[in-house]
Amino acid sequence: MANSDHIVLLDYSVSPFAMRVRLALAAKGVEYLIKEEDLTQSKSSLLLKVNPVHKKIPVLIHNGKPVCESLIIVEYIDEVWKDRCRLLPADPYQRAKAKFWADFIDKMVYPSGYKVWAANGEVQEAGKKEFIDRIKMLEGELKSNPYFGGETLGFLDIAFLPLYYWFHTLETFGKFSIEAECPKLVAWGKRCMEEEFVYTSLPHPHKVYDLVVDYKKKMGI
Repeated sequence: MANSDHIVLLDYSVSPFAMRVRLALAAKGVEYLIKEEDLTQSKSSLLLKVNPVHKKIPVLIHNGKPVCESLIIVEYIDEVWKDRCRLLPADPYQRAKAKFWADFIDKMVYPSGYKVWAANGEVQEAGKKEFIDRIKMLEGELKSNPYFGGETLGFLDIAFLPLYYWFHTLETFGKFSIEAECPKLVAWGKRCMEEEFVYTSLPHPHKVYDLVVDYKKKMGI
């Protein structure tokens, strides 16, 4: 990190959206400070100040300037430190495709996953079916490549990888096997976890489950 750079990340350790930012910073080798938010408590005055619109994490504060929304932050990181490990494809069409599928993950996959761990009964079952159908669509985008980014881990991998860390939690609450449904996607996740910057940046999947159980108790869901 350059002497002129002061970088603070407001996050929550098991938030998949915050995980994206940590992965992007780690991939670039950028040093930063973490300010952990407790999502079961009142929002901090700092969070309300730097993200007054959505009032949620993650927020990257770079030299006093806040950047909000995880995918926007990842793209910002890629542009600011563009001399290191480019994440978005150089080709405009491939870049557009990566952004399309990242948007699909946020709008279609995450809402279904939420139903699997936070709901019960028919709502949970419907969420489980939606989730499987949608990650199967995403799995098709891997084709014969080791990563969504082709031969190297890139933007779309970082967009989806945090949810892979939630697979254990989703399987436990939903009582199903993601590997049985999407073996290629699980193999991709295991491949990503072999990258040093990945496994050193993210919590163990079992920690995710433990914290989600605690979160559900505190929030009464």
